[in-house]
Amino acid sequence: MAVGYVYVLCAAVMWGLIGPASKLAFAAGMEPLEVAFWRTVLAWALFGTHALLSGDLRVARRDVPAVAGFGVFCIAGLFGSYVYAVKLGGAAMASVLLYTAPAWVALLSFLLLKERMGAFKIAAVCATIAGVAGISLGPRLAGDVAGSVPVTVASVLVGLLAGFTYALYYIFGKLYLSRYKTPTIFFYALPIGALALLPFFELRLPSLSGLAACAFLALCSTYGAYSIYYAGLRTLEATRAAVVATIEPVVAAGLAWVMFGEVFTPVGYAGSALILFGVLLAIWEGGRQRLTVPASLLPKKR
Repeated sequence: MAVGYVYVLCAAVMWGLIGPASKLAFAAGMEPLEVAFWRTVLAWALFGTHALLSGDLRVARRDVPAVAGFGVFCIAGLFGSYVYAVKLGGAAMASVLLYTAPAWVALLSFLLLKERMGAFKIAAVCATIAGVAGISLGPRLAGDVAGSVPVTVASVLVGLLAGFTYALYYIFGKLYLSRYKTPTIFFYALPIGALALLPFFELRLPSLSGLAACAFLALCSTYGAYSIYYAGLRTLEATRAAVVATIEPVVAAGLAWVMFGEVFTPVGYAGSALILFGVLLAIWEGGRQRLTVPASLLPKKR
């Protein structure tokens, strides 16, 4: 089990590097959606090679529309909106707003999957809303702080969009894709995501430094992080893995402070803490629901 914790922690750190690496690509002259596109294309080369070598290529015909939707909304949507959130509001705020995803999951599961909204889920949603308000209103309530992240309507909305599209990973997985391995889904979804991004920027060959940043995102923060995370899940239950993964926004915010001098206002830090508290509440509720499944619904021993 200790190895599982190490794997998940390493994956969370790798995901936490997305914002800082994206900012290095911006410094090399790349636009946000350009970074998302090249990250997607290069990650496809890695996942595609994996899927081809392992022979995990089969997708049922009835699931093709779901895989295509996953490519458009979860690949193009998440990769594009997250890197745009980094551009508009900084790596720290983008990472924290990404973690509104559990609140979105709770709402979407209630509306689409008819799952019960327990007390912990409701509290998680309320804490998340309060946290977003704290980040959004921090400069107005506490005054500007030197080096504080730029909080605008656009930066908050795009950050929330990243959290929403991240939440769609769960919805698509729950409804359609849970029976497939990650390389199989990504083999088909990544090129669809890349094509969905293509009309929104001018395609050009990046500079060497920009391409290096995108290659890092593809190898480390996409292929490497997902592979290591799911390796950790083999020895660690999902609830504990999710708790460990909340180190991601802490890593992102710490690196953004060290590398770029990004900070929140005091109210912003309080809002960030509320969002992470909401994440832990949602995870705790999920763990409680799994522990209280009626015995009649558990698989019988053979």
